[in-house]
Amino acid sequence: MPARDRDHDAVKRALIKEGWIITHDPYRIGVGEEKLYVDLGAERAIAAERGEERIAVEIKSFLGASDLRDFEQALGQYALYHSLMSQLDPTRALFLAVPEDVFLSTFQSAMVRPALEAYEVRVMAFRADEERIVRWKR
Repeated sequence: MPARDRDHDAVKRALIKEGWIITHDPYRIGVGEEKLYVDLGAERAIAAERGEERIAVEIKSFLGASDLRDFEQALGQYALYHSLMSQLDPTRALFLAVPEDVFLSTFQSAMVRPALEAYEVRVMAFRADEERIVRWKR
């Protein structure tokens, strides 16, 4: 299994505070002998008539020398996971969790926004120090 991002536990606790039940830590995607791991799987009851909402969350702390380079890697990982999940678990929505400051700067840039839209990336922004999700972009 891959190493956890620095903010893994903070995001996990933030989701629990919002009423999510962590069902997988990590969420495994398997195809034959090969396996990949998304950081978390979670679900919560929305309302009786709407059933359950199920998500998988890939957490990225953006600790590298360049946020743009970190974004390139995160987008590639997101695209791979999304394509596999659409076949293996199409009822679970994939989210990319990033620190709020990265969401407000890098994810709003003219270089990054078109890629987010083209790949229909779902994003959640978090504040690790507060263990809180501050934005959802579905």
